[in-house]
Amino acid sequence: MATSLAAMTARRAANLARLTSPSSSGARPSSLIPRRGLAGAADHHGPPKVNCWQDPMSPSKWKEEHFVIVSLSGWGLLIFGGYKFFTGGKKDKQEKLVEAAQ
Repeated sequence: MATSLAAMTARRAANLARLTSPSSSGARPSSLIPRRGLAGAADHHGPPKVNCWQDPMSPSKWKEEHFVIVSLSGWGLLIFGGYKFFTGGKKDKQEKLVEAAQ
């Protein structure tokens, strides 16, 4: 913690000294613009991702958002189907109606 605080203070001092020191060519505007080192969002690595309906048998090639939607839908159907299977579904209501009519 103390080393990171000292490093941060040293960077600030170096930046301040660089900005306030007179230079022969003057202050270059490009040196005042902060650089974004790891912000390469448009840099794609690996094979391009496809829509889930274009290659339905290869989930590893799907776009991330399509994989999430399909996975959550599948889990929802599985849980709802299991609930209906183990609770009997509409079978109980039909039996109660038949018993009430007699």
